[in-house]
Amino acid sequence: MAGRIPQQFIDDLLNRVDIVEVIDSRVPLKKKGKEYTACCPFHSEKTPSFTVSQGKQFYHCFGCKANGSAIGFLMEYEHLSFPEAIEELARSQGVDVPYEGGQRPDPAIKKAQTDLYDLMQQTDQYFQQQLRQNTEAQTAISYLKERGLSGEIAKDFGIGFAPDGWDNLLKALGNTTEREKALVTAGMLIKKDNGKCYDRFRDRIMFPIRDRRGRCIAFGGRILPENKQVGAEAQGSASAAGGTSPGMGEGRTMQEQLSRKPEAAKYLNSPETPLFHKGRELYGLYEARQALRDIPRLMVVEGYMDVVALAQFDVRYAVATLGTATTADHLQRLFQLTSEIVFCFDGDRAGKDAAWRALQVCLPEMRDGRESRFMFLPDGEDPDSYIRKIGKEAFELEVKQSQTFSEYLFKQLTDEADISGIGGRAKLVETARPMLSQMPEGIYRKLMFEQLEKLGRVDLSLPKPESGRFKPSRKPGKKTATSMSPVRKAITLLLNQPSIAQHWLQSEASNSDELTKLDLPGMDLLLEVLEILRINPDLSTSALIERWRETPSGSHLAKLASEQPELDDSAALEVEFIAVMNALKKQSVDLRYDDLQAKLDHGTLNEAEMAEYKMLLQQIYVVKSASKPD
Repeated sequence: MAGRIPQQFIDDLLNRVDIVEVIDSRVPLKKKGKEYTACCPFHSEKTPSFTVSQGKQFYHCFGCKANGSAIGFLMEYEHLSFPEAIEELARSQGVDVPYEGGQRPDPAIKKAQTDLYDLMQQTDQYFQQQLRQNTEAQTAISYLKERGLSGEIAKDFGIGFAPDGWDNLLKALGNTTEREKALVTAGMLIKKDNGKCYDRFRDRIMFPIRDRRGRCIAFGGRILPENKQVGAEAQGSASAAGGTSPGMGEGRTMQEQLSRKPEAAKYLNSPETPLFHKGRELYGLYEARQALRDIPRLMVVEGYMDVVALAQFDVRYAVATLGTATTADHLQRLFQLTSEIVFCFDGDRAGKDAAWRALQVCLPEMRDGRESRFMFLPDGEDPDSYIRKIGKEAFELEVKQSQTFSEYLFKQLTDEADISGIGGRAKLVETARPMLSQMPEGIYRKLMFEQLEKLGRVDLSLPKPESGRFKPSRKPGKKTATSMSPVRKAITLLLNQPSIAQHWLQSEASNSDELTKLDLPGMDLLLEVLEILRINPDLSTSALIERWRETPSGSHLAKLASEQPELDDSAALEVEFIAVMNALKKQSVDLRYDDLQAKLDHGTLNEAEMAEYKMLLQQIYVVKSASKPD
């Protein structure tokens, strides 16, 4: 795809940089044996649990489980995007990042974007300053205090104030034609047909919306309680201008201006801009990441004040959509940070409709290890008022006891169909089956279909879930090397030292297709790792794992890479790896032999299978003969 960074460049860059140098320049490391340690930069701790392996080019925290390559560290530590992290590493090595198709970011476009970010930061600072210093801000301050917000929380969220008037921001920051144009582009000014501009936000409490790096990209403005419509601010501006409003232009009567009521809504959001796409961004997500390193869950609420008020009660995992329903982009961002999302809605008809829409968006994202919950508030309550009424402890208990994805889905469907009769059960299956088919292959989807079969009293003849994913451990805690499955052990050994694969890959044993027939959890992933190492024999651990960035397999690989093998010698690791691979191959041969033996017993073996059976019989005989003592 044109504009993408070639994978080969990423591999070479990771082989070129030293993760120890990258991290040590930001977080001082101390040498401890073969590894380096420090107190984790991603969570608070007194005893170092953050380790960096120079051999693997990989970091791992045993406390908060953060891990990854030099790319991942820069993304997490400096809040960079994937391309930005690669650009930063490339600059440190004095090389340019190539782009497929020769498409590189236009320097002029990049500068304009940087200037826009700078201008939005200045706008953010301006609104915060107005809240502190403008005499008109007293009403806003009183409102925030009435809502119970502390100065600390207001500062954490950067809450500000847009004073009354049509051109306060315009005068403060739009002092050149270029800057005025940029403020229009950023959505902070509105340009009229006659070319004149006026402030979009007036007499409102301002909530800055930040991207993943903490940069201000947009705003939400809440009208002050007594300003139920635009009349009050229009009246004040009109009086100051001798009967006409300067922002609205000459020639309009006051009655005409009031009848338009352009800002009657309680909340006013920034429009779509080059920096801001409301279907992708979430208010409070950056603040949640700053407050919590280990995020147990993220709660989606409706408004800015809900997020801030919950934070005041130390519930720091709330986020809000920005005038839109929850989108797939929202969910993907949230599930990158946590395995559980809670949707908190009003219990009225509108809230239930919003919840059902959210559930439908969730379906393609509900893979193994993820959960979505649905919490409905009593009539007349919002998260702010409800947590004040019942307290944090009771509120969080209700969050934990809220309906799971499966409970909510099947309750909704069974409420609409009388499953005591055949017709109702048929309707249930007809409605639910295409919905569940949107879920990714895996155990979760399989269990959902099994529940549908149970409720519908029907056999849906489900296909087996996709292999290649590890089954969850039955018991918590770290597995020892002896308790690992052979597939898991083989992958772990490869991740500790990818070069040990080469002897196996160059042998005749690797050329046969027995292993492809072995249906074991993780087998597809092992074969994929081996094929990549066959083509790229010099990959480091970090470069190998980067191939699976932001995929379920990537998290499995990162976890295995953090495990230490019992052996610490390269030759011994290679011997152990080959032994594991030979054992897997023997298992595959034995299983195939059993299949053919069963067909032989039933008289269904064809000519080709008979030849294969004899060949396998000979192989087994040779192996048994070689294993007998002299």
